[in-house]
Amino acid sequence: MQQTLRLRNNGRRLATHSVPDANLHIYASAREAARACGLRAAELLAKRLAEADFATLAVSGGSTPKLMFPVLGDAAIDWKRVHLFQVDERCVPPEDAQSNYRLIHAELITATGIPSENVHRIRGEMWADAAAERYSSEIREVLRIAPGLLPVFDVVHRGMGAEGHTASLFPGEALIGNGSGIAAAVTVPVAPHDRITLLPGPLMAARQTLTLVSGADKAAALQRVLSRKYEPFHFPAQIGTFGNQKAEWYVDSAAAALVRQS
Repeated sequence: MQQTLRLRNNGRRLATHSVPDANLHIYASAREAARACGLRAAELLAKRLAEADFATLAVSGGSTPKLMFPVLGDAAIDWKRVHLFQVDERCVPPEDAQSNYRLIHAELITATGIPSENVHRIRGEMWADAAAERYSSEIREVLRIAPGLLPVFDVVHRGMGAEGHTASLFPGEALIGNGSGIAAAVTVPVAPHDRITLLPGPLMAARQTLTLVSGADKAAALQRVLSRKYEPFHFPAQIGTFGNQKAEWYVDSAAAALVRQS
């Protein structure tokens, strides 16, 4: 199935581009893409809160979402009814400069005033396998998941690396074939090497996935990820996004350069 996608610059239509199985929104700058992604996440959370007692949001770390978190923080949402989770974490203490939680706390949690009991962080200071098991157990408890079932997060925000990784699932990772687990410890090719990540099952089960990508270094991977061929072991960012009408992409023009040409 193909969808006609609009390329935008400050909300104005630039051109149209047909990309299979993707909802792709291209903006002139990383800041504009991040703002659009944040506004969409806020819209989805508000919609969920209108029909449920609480909503769940899982977010990634990194430099790109740093532009998005203030947009979420300014949103008129009843944050006391939102449960916040992490997509992945580095095995470092929460005060470490490389901690995803440190960024999330500074840029999102502080701004929104989410109650501490609604914040479910990955404990990167623990031994990785123990942290993954504790995180999986906490998710099961909060979402009241029966044994053998997977969590369904309302909104999952993800990023993508220059080699096509997402969460902390890098190309060639054996756990990409694990569709039943919730979270696991992984060793990745870039420092810090030890991490904890959500597994493909929860990523694929999400009610809505918003992937935010910026930078020319992502252009080649993005073009391949959005192509027709499904190769999650080579391009993990396809997990839960390929052929999924509930998955949307928010990218800047530099990252989309090759997509425009395809």
